[in-house]
Amino acid sequence: MSNNYDNWERIVKAVLRREKDRQLAFLADSRESSFSSISSSSRFWPDLPFHEQNPQPEDYDSDIVHLDWDKMTFSTGQMDQLSVPASSVSNPHAETSHTQNMQLVTAPSPKVSLKVWFLHGNLDIWVYEARSLPNMDKFQKTRGDTSKNSKITTDPYVCITVTGATIGRTYVIRNNENPVWTQHFNLPVAHYAAEVHFVVKDNDDVGSQLIGTVNVPVEHLYGGAKIEGFFPILNAIGKPCKAGAVLYIFIQYTPIEHLSIYHHGIGDGPGYLGVPGTYFPLRKGGMVTLYQDAHIPDGCLPVLELENGMQYVNGKCWRDIFDAIRQARRLIYITGWSVWHKVRLVRDDNSVSSITLGELLRSKSLEGLRVLLLVWDDPTSGISILGYKTDGIMQTHDEETRRFFKNSYVQVLLCPRMAGKHNSWMEAGLLYTHHQKTVIVDADAGNNQRRIIAFLGGLDLCDGRYDTPQHNIFRTLQTWHADDYHNPTYAGSVKGCPREAWHDLHCKIDGPAAYDVLTNFEERWLKAAKPHGIKKLKMSYDDALLRLERIPDMMGLSDVPCGSDDDPQSWHVQVFRSIDSNSVRGFPRDPKEATKKNLAYGKNVLVDMSIHTAYIEAIRSAQHFIYIENQYFIGSSYNWSSSRDIGANNLIPIEIALKIASKIKAHERFAAYIVIPMWPEGNPTSAACQRILFWQHKTMQMMYETIYQALMEVGIENAYSPEDYLNFYCLGNREAFDKDYPSERQSAANTPQGLGQKNRRFMIYVHSKGMIVDDEYVILGSANINQRSMEGTRDTEIAMGAYQPYHTWARKPSSPHGQIYGYRMSLWAEHLGVLEDCFTRPDSVECVRRVRQMGEANWKQYASDEVSEMRGHLLKYPVEVDRYGKVSSLPGCETFPDVGGNIIGSFLAVQENLTI
Repeated sequence: MSNNYDNWERIVKAVLRREKDRQLAFLADSRESSFSSISSSSRFWPDLPFHEQNPQPEDYDSDIVHLDWDKMTFSTGQMDQLSVPASSVSNPHAETSHTQNMQLVTAPSPKVSLKVWFLHGNLDIWVYEARSLPNMDKFQKTRGDTSKNSKITTDPYVCITVTGATIGRTYVIRNNENPVWTQHFNLPVAHYAAEVHFVVKDNDDVGSQLIGTVNVPVEHLYGGAKIEGFFPILNAIGKPCKAGAVLYIFIQYTPIEHLSIYHHGIGDGPGYLGVPGTYFPLRKGGMVTLYQDAHIPDGCLPVLELENGMQYVNGKCWRDIFDAIRQARRLIYITGWSVWHKVRLVRDDNSVSSITLGELLRSKSLEGLRVLLLVWDDPTSGISILGYKTDGIMQTHDEETRRFFKNSYVQVLLCPRMAGKHNSWMEAGLLYTHHQKTVIVDADAGNNQRRIIAFLGGLDLCDGRYDTPQHNIFRTLQTWHADDYHNPTYAGSVKGCPREAWHDLHCKIDGPAAYDVLTNFEERWLKAAKPHGIKKLKMSYDDALLRLERIPDMMGLSDVPCGSDDDPQSWHVQVFRSIDSNSVRGFPRDPKEATKKNLAYGKNVLVDMSIHTAYIEAIRSAQHFIYIENQYFIGSSYNWSSSRDIGANNLIPIEIALKIASKIKAHERFAAYIVIPMWPEGNPTSAACQRILFWQHKTMQMMYETIYQALMEVGIENAYSPEDYLNFYCLGNREAFDKDYPSERQSAANTPQGLGQKNRRFMIYVHSKGMIVDDEYVILGSANINQRSMEGTRDTEIAMGAYQPYHTWARKPSSPHGQIYGYRMSLWAEHLGVLEDCFTRPDSVECVRRVRQMGEANWKQYASDEVSEMRGHLLKYPVEVDRYGKVSSLPGCETFPDVGGNIIGSFLAVQENLTI
């Protein structure tokens, strides 16, 4: 998302000051990851004097757990494996009596510390039921519950947490002191922890109340032990929350080395079924076109040879979208963070260069096509101040586009980010957005049939996005960008200033998976178009969506032909999302059906967070290298040296670091290349940008420390450095003075604008959201690598993961040279301005060091006082990483050239959920 965070922060603060105390209290209480109120004494089982007859449910075949504390050791220090007493675990398939004594065991001394262990793998968990919970609502009445016969009592749910991070959550059962969930979880973990916490809470209209916790020591889980049974629920001071209050759970840990995916690639043979635990399945067959930047002029990039005598052909993204819209005959559905009717998709063809997106869509609607636009409703736009309506802080043109299509056949839905019942509108509506970018149209399928194709990725159809691999910052100001200048870093006059060049990734899906992109649009449209207020009184309403099954020449999902795995051109594609039930209609209401659809539970919502699942699966499967381009890179905060509780709990950074560490310990090569923007879009000196850079620095530091520890463990820290395995880059450009493109010096010399004009340089903004693994698997979409995009309850996102089964390591025990290989090499040709032989072996130390050397030379050229033309744009990110993995400011370059702002960021006060 392209955010002017500084302005956005001012709006948020203004609204926060006006909010009621209960809403502020809700925001504080809704931080599920913080359990600081639980004292250390609650880590142990209490000494309880009672035994109670309590039958197990008939459908659970298991013994009650008996933990013998006298036979267990607790200590701090290095991790080692512990033999768990046989009496403390159970066989979940054993035949047992269903009527047993519940034996609540004696706790060890509170002075004894639990050992911290490293959990890296999966936790298999069942949360079955709770019994005898206290009535947390005895002094309250839920609004609307006025029946004398209805008992108002606890609305329980369970959060599963590790190291303060919530990794799983049950659904809420209303008014029940003996709830039965029978809910299953398979949760990836990469955490240092002493215990796994099962936190039982009472859901309230505003926030929640802690009922108590069950804490399972991690050392009992090592060795694959299955722990199952009723456990006492302890309150915040380590005492039973109520006599007889228990939680029945099952938990088993599978370390990463026992997961087959960790040792084999993503497309491991024809039996591979895709990323498990997702809403949409893997769709076999179809075609994918991969795009870099909005446009690639002919001859701009070198010809790349692929397998079987084929060549990689660069697609022209916006031209292909323009042609697909023109050739559509039935429907055009568009989603966007921003959609601007004035944008020109084609700028190098005089026959169509003057046609704007708005004119194109209106003309297609007049032909009878169903044209629907689903655009994020910026809450700061359209506000009337003294009779003048504001454009909005984010300048997404949402109200302007809506007005343009008013009284036309194009239907525009401005869709706010809704919070839903019992959730904070202040947080969801103001801080979060609808961030998906898709274009869905029908296309010719031959034999007088039509099929669905879909475009998705990082490119919004709006101003500032049109660019090419040259990424000119001055030379196109009077031509392609004459009416499309975009640079939110500068405030005030920008005449003669460099534009913000834009680099992005996008794709086209042609095949069965395109129908899943269509389903996403339909689910979102139905939710957004749902009548509210007086409109509910109408007997029916037109949701505007076409019923494809009623159109004779439209192919359905089952009609789309699937290609063979033996076809070198065939793709397998899977669609992923970050979204919750506040933004879609169609998620199952039945919890069991929701579980079958692999939906998780958030605060009173169902959540599809399959993008995060896909990234973790792909990283864990990587065997040789990972290449990432992303607008942000923040995560795994629970493993930082400080600020561990801010909630940036996505696993992506730590999983990459652990993959590298595992390869080091196995004496195998592995490399990760990560390309991010030089600074977040906006003023790099602002509080919000500095906070983001600070979180980014914390993420980098954690990863390099993990790698250095692995080098130390193997004893090769003197032969190799952490940067022989992991490197961060950014993009920038510099243009020499050109008599054909005279400079217009307008700004004062000591301002960012004046310095930018004088030094003829500016960053190329990396807006990409993609990852390539081993040249065989690619993820592209709208999701950033931060908590906003990965959590599922914040920004709404969509992505796809794809591979060519003919071009995988499983198919041929050598480096694949299919379309994904060609895509990466084309990106490297764009960024480095040259192709070298070592680029075909990105995992090799020769390639890692050569690319880093080129990036360092490019940074020196960019930061130099001498103005010179840049051939390559890939810059080593301007921080210093020493041999011990410590990340610090680059000597002599602590701030960004021309624009200022600390490169490693500053810890400045700002709304946390905005920046993580």
